[in-house]
Amino acid sequence: MSASPSGSVEHMLRQVTPGRYDAYEALLRALATPSSGQIWMLLWHGQAGSPDAQYGNMEVDGFSYAPCVTSAQELSASGWNRSYEVVDGLDVARTLYPDHYGLWLNPHAPGGGVGIPWLDLRRIATGLDRQPAGPLSLAEPAIEIPQFYALLAQHAHRTPALRALRRAWVQPALGAPYLAIGLDVYDTSPAAVDSVRAMMQQSIGAVPEGLPVSTVAMTDDYDPVVMWMRASARPFYDRESHAPAPQPQLQASPQAPAAGYGYPPVHGGY
Repeated sequence: MSASPSGSVEHMLRQVTPGRYDAYEALLRALATPSSGQIWMLLWHGQAGSPDAQYGNMEVDGFSYAPCVTSAQELSASGWNRSYEVVDGLDVARTLYPDHYGLWLNPHAPGGGVGIPWLDLRRIATGLDRQPAGPLSLAEPAIEIPQFYALLAQHAHRTPALRALRRAWVQPALGAPYLAIGLDVYDTSPAAVDSVRAMMQQSIGAVPEGLPVSTVAMTDDYDPVVMWMRASARPFYDRESHAPAPQPQLQASPQAPAAGYGYPPVHGGY
């Protein structure tokens, strides 16, 4: 087999081992790059380009993946005798993640290949640098910043588009931890969005220097931080209760990541 060019999906795949999140991120970047991210999608039904073309499907630990191979040589080695199509990883990511499908690379390989969960395909589709690198450790914030929360609740009460506020402490697999504020809004019109952005700008001065703060829209059904907040974080401001919500006892211990997020075991097949 000929050597893969440095930076290609196949080259980066060879670097991935359990716990090597940096190598995994490099693989995601290769998949997101049109010049290096081509993959061979295995078609269970139909021909490439036909309306009835259908990707293969495999299930690992209860989650669905579409299998693919990383080169013509790997296609031959896989023994796949049905059709296939050669596509950019970026296009596949955009197709698969809304249906909660991941991508499994070289399931025929020794060890079973590597699975890319659908939430990481979403990162590829929307921009890797716009979302934190998983798997995420999510918890109630343990840091005490009552002035910021009080000021934020005060400004939120004066922002009619804002229904409620939640919070989470997010520790990415790579990068610094940060405080996430979940924005639950009644209205997503440009004027409403501008008013909520102004609310955050008016309050951010109360954040201690050096503490990163980010926001997430609670309407985002694909964001793992949002999914965790919906399941585990009570609002610390709730307009419909006409008062700040009761404060839960803050815990520093991390909670389990949102379901379906992270790195599946290196095994599998089709």
